[in-house]
Amino acid sequence: MARPTSPADLLLHPVRLRVLHALLGGEELTTADLATRLPDVPTASLYRHVARLVDAGVLTVVSERAVRGTTERTYAVDLAATHLGPDALATMSREDHRRAFTAFTAGLLGQFERYLEREEVDLARDRVGYREAALWLTDEELDELLGELRDTVAERTAHRPGPGRVRRTLATVVLPDDVPGT
Repeated sequence: MARPTSPADLLLHPVRLRVLHALLGGEELTTADLATRLPDVPTASLYRHVARLVDAGVLTVVSERAVRGTTERTYAVDLAATHLGPDALATMSREDHRRAFTAFTAGLLGQFERYLEREEVDLARDRVGYREAALWLTDEELDELLGELRDTVAERTAHRPGPGRVRRTLATVVLPDDVPGT
């Protein structure tokens, strides 16, 4: 299998996206831990994808320990390495963006499906929600809103697991509407 040629190719593979998602929020996991969280991914495939992410600097080895004659590594994600900057985004084709958005939404659908497969599902109790709002904003107002959201979310991404804390996913999409007369 050929190595990905761009950051987008590397990061937008469905299995690699799931590996990265499992490690968000400061999680540190071994490949065995990842296999438990991604039971539908064949072990050899999982090891191959983890290796690619390590080679690219997206995953870092935070610790190692000897286990039955082999070395067990614990990984963490380097969030800076997952960011597709303006240069990478500018070189992506429309089809690349379509694939990226499809992978993003497929990831959300997969998470929601796994949530719905639980024994007990209570959207209100679990604080599960999905909604859409139309906002009339200038570019400057949108930039201000996005800055406020980024600051608010960044403040909370520093939280670590603890009593009463549940790992949650917050996903955002900002799109211009195709409204006549605007």
